[in-house]
Amino acid sequence: MTEEQALALEKEADQLKLEGKTQEAIAKLTEAIQLDERFVRGHMALSVLYHQTEEHEKSCHHAERVVEIEPEDQFNWSALSVTYQRAFEGTRDPVFIQKAEEAMAKSRMV
Repeated sequence: MTEEQALALEKEADQLKLEGKTQEAIAKLTEAIQLDERFVRGHMALSVLYHQTEEHEKSCHHAERVVEIEPEDQFNWSALSVTYQRAFEGTRDPVFIQKAEEAMAKSRMV
């Protein structure tokens, strides 16, 4: 039942995103991952939305959570690298470039 509830909340969040209601979409997705902490698509969507709201630490946290849940997926590591690159663009913190390079290297090893 939890997975079905998480999917329903994701669907609501998608509609809210279409309506330009980013904070409301974030709230729905947060609720979804509270129901199912391993809900990868929820973490991915939150990573994107937090990037859009320039909350780079939160964006990176959710992208990192995705690779923790599915470490064998090459796409997830590549997406994490891109998330770090975007965080660097938004903050100019060189730590993010180092992390981006590490994530890209891991993507090649999977």
